[in-house]
Amino acid sequence: AAGVDLAAFLPEGELVIPAGGRALVPTGLTMAVPRGWGGFVLARSSMGVKYGVNLSNGVGLIDPDYRGEVKVALIIIPCGDRIAQLVLLPAPCISLVEQAALEETARGTGGFGSTGRR
Repeated sequence: AAGVDLAAFLPEGELVIPAGGRALVPTGLTMAVPRGWGGFVLARSSMGVKYGVNLSNGVGLIDPDYRGEVKVALIIIPCGDRIAQLVLLPAPCISLVEQAALEETARGTGGFGSTGRR
């Protein structure tokens, strides 16, 4: 697997959040992401299919300079359930440069759904 499963760390037992509510679910993990990389927290597809669980922020990002506990925003989570995945990807430091125009591509300005893929 490309991602590392993140599990809910709930010593008190199950955490129940009312429908439509949100909470930061602790994982009990802290880490040092290497400089030049980002830790991307992604939803687990099985949690979405089985329980309708979604990350409230879409994708979480753990920056290389963050040292706090990794937490995930979810709904009803039993202790020990795998709740998300962590993928480390290169994230080089960049500088944005303003340009008068961009080079042309075949896609051009076509946005959402413009590639014809489903």
